[in-house]
Amino acid sequence: MHILVTGAGGFIGSHLTERLVKEGHKVRAFVHYNSRNTWGWLEESEVKDDIEVFAGDIRDYDSVRASLRGIEVVFHLAALIGIPYSYITPVAYIKTNVEGTYNICQAAREEGLRRVVHTSTSEVYGTARYVPIDENHPLQAQSPYAASKIGADQLALSFYRSFDLPVTIIRPFNTYGPRQSARAVIPTIITQLLSGQEEIRLGNLAPTRDFNFVEDTVNGFITAGFSPRTVGEVVNIGSGREISIGELVELIGQLIGTKVKVRVEAERYRPEASEVERLCCDNRKANRLAVWQPKFSLSEGLAITIDWFKNRLALYKAGQYNV
Repeated sequence: MHILVTGAGGFIGSHLTERLVKEGHKVRAFVHYNSRNTWGWLEESEVKDDIEVFAGDIRDYDSVRASLRGIEVVFHLAALIGIPYSYITPVAYIKTNVEGTYNICQAAREEGLRRVVHTSTSEVYGTARYVPIDENHPLQAQSPYAASKIGADQLALSFYRSFDLPVTIIRPFNTYGPRQSARAVIPTIITQLLSGQEEIRLGNLAPTRDFNFVEDTVNGFITAGFSPRTVGEVVNIGSGREISIGELVELIGQLIGTKVKVRVEAERYRPEASEVERLCCDNRKANRLAVWQPKFSLSEGLAITIDWFKNRLALYKAGQYNV
């Protein structure tokens, strides 16, 4: 199929682009236009020569419409995702996440695409009112980022209901793995430990998260994104396991083979009412509609991730708080 991946130079987007190419699809990679003409993580991809790169801006309708010409399916991953930065500039999240999603949906409608696969986030649920969290859990925005993603999700679903646009919403829980930004907690822990810091700096250690290895997430995008049973549906992609950040630190320390001391820093905390205290995925719908289930245990995925970071530690600013 002819497929467009937005956010293709990013963490999950680059892995998804590679997998689609390896499965025989013709992939156009939408990357953010920049003066250096860099393609993010696709620069070091083994399928770099087999993709068509389109440089544009997801906030610009003209470039989005042009990128969708001749495309059958779009996987829309382009977004601003850093929660701390959303406190600083909420309007940027509205323009990128909400308006960007409008651009994709409207252009896809006009170009007659066969499927729009839109990326959500478990952050839209806020702190779990019950676990595991299924797709019927109430939505509660506890950060401007989460609010922008709720708006984007609902906008995409409105195009399905109003215009019969074939939309599927993929809602990943906390994905981790090679290429992840240091804004995320797992790379933060790994890079500090591998750089030899005797005391690593973190924020709140109490919240629990449902961590899903990137290869499992990509499998979820593809199986749920292509399934005829997921049109008009929201589908959770997560492991069904939860672990506290404090327990995660201990596990990563064991895998690296080092004792860990943690210094908690106030600047790394979210505002009290904004902290999502608990996330744990109910992934039964993904299994029922798309026959998807995670394959990697947390320890297996972390071991692969640690090995990747060992060879690329120079790319990261270990210990620096990445907003």
